[in-house]
Amino acid sequence: MKRIVLVRPTGPRNVGGVMRAVANFGLAELWVVKPDRPSMLIHPDFEQMSHGVENVRERIRVVDSLDEALAECTLTIGFTARPRGERWRADWRNFVDEVYPAANASEERLGLVFGSEWNGLTDDELDRCQHAVRLPTADEHTSLNLAVAASIVLYTLYEGRGSRRHEGGARMLSFAEREFLKQHLIAVLARKVARGEAAARDVEASIERVFSRAPLESRDARAWHKLMRALGSELAPSDFDLRPNAKGERRDAALERNRKKRDASE
Repeated sequence: MKRIVLVRPTGPRNVGGVMRAVANFGLAELWVVKPDRPSMLIHPDFEQMSHGVENVRERIRVVDSLDEALAECTLTIGFTARPRGERWRADWRNFVDEVYPAANASEERLGLVFGSEWNGLTDDELDRCQHAVRLPTADEHTSLNLAVAASIVLYTLYEGRGSRRHEGGARMLSFAEREFLKQHLIAVLARKVARGEAAARDVEASIERVFSRAPLESRDARAWHKLMRALGSELAPSDFDLRPNAKGERRDAALERNRKKRDASE
């Protein structure tokens, strides 16, 4: 499932245009983070651009933070036209095959994140995304209109260029589960195991780099949490103001029970 996330959009026409693209190119969700104007969704320009889309306002979710919009996402991509220091920006043409399975798997959420029309995503917002991606354009003018950029991405996924199939059984971590894993590792390895402040900072930075962007399955997280508990940790998501993924945990438990049954029968 695809989730388009617009961060701090300023133009009701653009949001309406994205809503139309969402309706045009298959099943997708539209989340809006801190819109510039609370009245954006009743603005005449929004209504004009989204004309013909059924139940348009019911199909949009407005939230106050990017973390909230990404909480259920198992793979997150931030689109940016400009270089960001040493952060690698993948070319969307070469990257689309990697994300196609998540875009079409009902049990996953592919977060496609676009920034404000004026200045795009901030560095902090882009850091919340696992991957930074650019849409290829002419060198003379690299900035795309927000609605156009979202439409290109959705059309590419709708066209079905991806050739890799989603592997059943394994469940990818949601954004919230990934955050809990990172915070759990930092709390134990950086703040309790590392010797000295400099070492703690290095460990925390490494955890952020690796565990923010690597593809992680629920079984990977279970292994790391077990290791942290073996080191004496009893931390839970609530200790970091995070909510556990009850649905995901139930599915993981069912998979584990089935695995044990298969092992017992062999």
